[in-house]
Amino acid sequence: MSNETPSAMTIPTYDDVLIAHERIKPYIHETPVLTSRFLNELTGAELFFKCENLQKAAAFKVRGACNAVFGLTDEKAQIGVATHSSGNHALSLSYAAGQRGIEATVVMPRTAPQAKKDAVIGYGGTIVECEPSTSSREAVFNEVVAASGADFVHPYNDPRVIAGQATCSKELISQVDNLDTVIAPIGGGGMISGTCLTLSTIAPEIKIYAAEPVNADDAARSFKAGYIIADDAPNTVADGLKVPLKDLTWHFVKNHVTDILTATEDEIVAAMKLVWLRMKLIIEPSSAVSLATIIKNPEIFKGKRIGIIITGGNVDLDKLPWIN
Repeated sequence: MSNETPSAMTIPTYDDVLIAHERIKPYIHETPVLTSRFLNELTGAELFFKCENLQKAAAFKVRGACNAVFGLTDEKAQIGVATHSSGNHALSLSYAAGQRGIEATVVMPRTAPQAKKDAVIGYGGTIVECEPSTSSREAVFNEVVAASGADFVHPYNDPRVIAGQATCSKELISQVDNLDTVIAPIGGGGMISGTCLTLSTIAPEIKIYAAEPVNADDAARSFKAGYIIADDAPNTVADGLKVPLKDLTWHFVKNHVTDILTATEDEIVAAMKLVWLRMKLIIEPSSAVSLATIIKNPEIFKGKRIGIIITGGNVDLDKLPWIN
């Protein structure tokens, strides 16, 4: 089995998003949008936080995983599903598979946060560990899982997954009027691709920004270069953003994203602390990158109404990044 989905360049449409939303509604939350007067004053902008950290499995990835799992025929579902993931997609696919009563096998880096491994096991998934690099993830996946015939649900380069993730921004713009901008973190690009799919169709006036760690800035470099640049094993506190773009997500990024902004490790941790302290929300480091880039680039965002997608809240409480 290849490590790409056979239908990787089947571009999902907004009709796919509408179908996905109806399909997954019984298994997800419509997450709230919260605000913070303190953070508005700090940034000079109106910030609207779409709280996917309060989603089922504490991650937006439940949307795409449920769309893929519940879109399978009964015959395919009986064989089970499989993926490779640093954490949130792994636990989200395990959650979705558990809801349907089928098997889920996930290849995870041995360095993935223990909280995410525990969640996979808690939802009934089976973990196979690999080294913390994209090449190792894909190689181990091919070795271990290909023989099973399980349906490969790629963590982001899958039209079913992107259509599911697109339901997040669909909810957001129904909850908040007159947004100028939506910003979300970017790793492999599943959430950003879904955001592009929704907004380019029903709210094309809204600008889309992506936020990325300086230490894992391959998407930003790809955006500037005009072609995919893939880092194999970047090192960043934002563990959900270590993977590279693929052909399907690159299609959306290059056509619809206004810019990709970056933040340092210290800036990411500081933004994470601010959200914990001021909003009393548990968010993971990957989720803090968007706020970090807004604070860093006030000239871009001042006076704007900004939707910020908080992507997840799966944190290892024994290894918080501000505790030595």
